[in-house]
This record gives sequence, structure tokens and C-alpha cells, in this order.
Amino acid sequence: MNNPSSSTTPLGQQAQGATDQAAGTAQSTIRSTQRAADNALDNLSAKVEDVRSQAAPLLNRVSAQAEAAARRGIDAVRDTSQQLRDRAVRAQDTTVGYIKDEPIKAMLIAAATGALLMGLISLMSRSRD
Repeated sequence: MNNPSSSTTPLGQQAQGATDQAAGTAQSTIRSTQRAADNALDNLSAKVEDVRSQAAPLLNRVSAQAEAAARRGIDAVRDTSQQLRDRAVRAQDTTVGYIKDEPIKAMLIAAATGALLMGLISLMSRSRD
């Protein structure tokens, strides 16, 4: 007599074997995918580090150039300021010398300049009214 449990046992074993094989294949695929992802991340990390190491000298050079340009600008402003001070001192000395040499002319020029300014102020105040 055939025992029903003895006939289902080989099918059950085959199904269990197929299931175990599929599970093993899935685990193998998962491990393979994890290794590929790890390798891709390692490669990306290495590339980022390469870019960072290449960018650092460039940033340092740009920073140094910007600092040098700022320093040149400050020096140029300082030089121009000193030149303007020197010109103002020369103009003052020239004016004082002219006043000492020509006091009458200097007073007449000052009076004419004052009258001109008063006339301009008077015209401007009338145009507002």
C-alpha cells in the first residue's frame, strides 16, 4: 500500500531544496550588490578627495592673489592721498607767498570773490521765492 505521506515527501523535499536554492541565490545577489555599492562609494569618495586636494592649492593661490590685489589697492590709495596732501601744502605755500608778495592784489581778489559769492547767493535765494 502506498502511504500518502511517503509520496509527498520527495515533492516537499524538492520544493524545500528549490526554496533554499532561491534563498541562497537571493543572498548571493544581495551580497554582490552590496559589494558593488561599496566599491562605487569608495570610488566616489576617492574622486571627491582628489578634487578637494586639487582645489585646495587653487583656492590658496586665488586667495593670495586677492590679498596681493587688495594690498596694491591700499598702497595706491595711500600714495594718492600723500600726493594730494603734498599738492595742498604746495598750494598753501604758494598762496601764502603770493599774499606776502602782493598784499593789495590779494585783498582785491578776495573782495571780488566775496562779492561774486554774495551775488550768487542772492540770485539763488530770489529764485527760490
